Order: sequence, then C-alpha cells, then structure tokens
Amino acid sequence: MDGIINVYKTKGMTSHDVVNKVRRIFNTKQVGHTGTLDPNAEGVLVVCVNSATKLVQFLEADVKKYKAELIIGISTDTYDITGNIVEEVKDFKVDKKRLYEVIDSFKGPQLQMPPIYSAIKVNGKKLYDYALKNQEVKIEPRSIEIFDIKIVSDLIKDADYYKLEFEVTVSKGTYIRSICHDIGVNLGIPCTMGNLLRLQSGAFKIEDASTLEEIENGNYQITDMVSAISSYEKIDLTNNEEVLYKVNNGMKISLKSFDKKYSNFVAVKGNQLLAVYEYFEEEKYKYYRAVRVWK
Repeated sequence: MDGIINVYKTKGMTSHDVVNKVRRIFNTKQVGHTGTLDPNAEGVLVVCVNSATKLVQFLEADVKKYKAELIIGISTDTYDITGNIVEEVKDFKVDKKRLYEVIDSFKGPQLQMPPIYSAIKVNGKKLYDYALKNQEVKIEPRSIEIFDIKIVSDLIKDADYYKLEFEVTVSKGTYIRSICHDIGVNLGIPCTMGNLLRLQSGAFKIEDASTLEEIENGNYQITDMVSAISSYEKIDLTNNEEVLYKVNNGMKISLKSFDKKYSNFVAVKGNQLLAVYEYFEEEKYKYYRAVRVWK
C-alpha cells in the first residue's frame, strides 16, 4: 500500500509514537510524518506510507491551521503550559480592546524566534538538548508568515489567569507556542500556550482524520500521492511522449516545452505521480530540473 493517511494524534503521544504504531499496523518500516506535533498537542498528523514517504519533504511545506488556547498571566520556559514557570502575575486586569489589537497585529510575514525547547538544530545539536543541559546557544529568528489569526472564544477568567482561544493559519516552521509567548511580550503581561489542536495541514482536515484505533480496525481512508500534493501545479504528460521520456529519466526540461512558466510542478500520467520539478537558473541557462522522480 502506497499513500497518505490523515491521522488524529491524541494527547500524550509523540509524533514518532504514531509512526511506530502505523509501522506495526501495516507491517512496513517505510512510514514518515510531516509537521511534528508536540506530545501535549493533538489533531491532524499527515502520515506517509511506503513510496509516499518520498513526498514528506513537499508536504511539510503545506500551510497549516490551528486552534490554540492562550493563557494570560503566566509564562514558561517551553512557551506552553507543560514548562516551568518563569514569570507570573496576580490580581491583574486585561484590556480586551488592547489584547485584540495585539493579536490582530501578528498577521503577515515576519521573523519569529523559536522556543529553546524545540527540535531545531544548531551546530548539529537540537535546541532542547542545549536547554536540558543549561548550555547557552545563539538562536536565530526564522522567516515565517501568519496568513490569518482570529479570536474564536470569549475572554474568560479561570482561577488566577485569563484565557481565550484563537485560530491561526501559518506557513511552514511557525511555532504557535512562540506566537502565544510573543503576544504576552507585546501585551506587557506574561502569556503561554495551553491546549493546541491542529485543524488542517495542506489538503488534510481534522473532520476527515482517523484515530490509531480506527486505523487498526480498518476504518480509515488512503489518499493517493497525486491528490495529496495539492499545492503544486499538475501537468499530465499522458499525450506528450517527448517530455514524458525526459521526466521518467530525470532529465532537464526546456521552458519551451510548456505554454506558460511554472515555479514548480508535479508531472503525472493520469493518476500516477511521476516526478516533482522546479524552475532553475544556471548562469544564462533557464530550465526545469527534477527534484524527485518516482520509478
């Protein structure tokens, strides 16, 4: 079986736990996932099986949508509720109008500082390894984009803190924990993230996701590779023997082969995924080159 499964990851599991379980269910080692979810998060985890594992690098770039809980009045070293408290305020009030303005201001392209407790590698070592050993490391901000962010619940007072929920649509590499932390910085009141639910990753939505128990019982859907790679332009080469030959052999393709210019595209023959190509410039030469070929 080659394809993609939309898995509903539950709380308490790592993304790697899900991969191991799927490996056992389908009796194959060729299983990978796109877009890691922390153990405390839940929702859509896109899992690729067998030949579809070659799609991971392309599906990771898909836009993702989340629903997050913002906790106001506390900040932690992990930027979420599972971490150690680094700052806390009591008996404070929140200016709702100011809070909403701050949240809305996060729309658009920007540089984001990732949390120290993350799997990003610096000098070949994951950031959380530095954090666990209390070692200093220079963290560089990363370019991300927040396409949309909106509040979806009332602001409520719960024990010593205020809480609300917001939905956010983001580019690859965006940390929702960092958004929550940065909202606090801009607001002037410490904030951290509570619950996190991934609602969508590319073409995969939470209403279509299956739990591991459902998958084990045979209650799931397999998405074919052509349907899964939805963010790329698709070119059907069924009736183009010349270009089809070049694609099957991973050869360069002239820009003159098509009526318009593409930044990247997926070459298919009917429902069969053949290759992923990208536009490339080399000195005075311009052409399409193969990024990945399936044979």
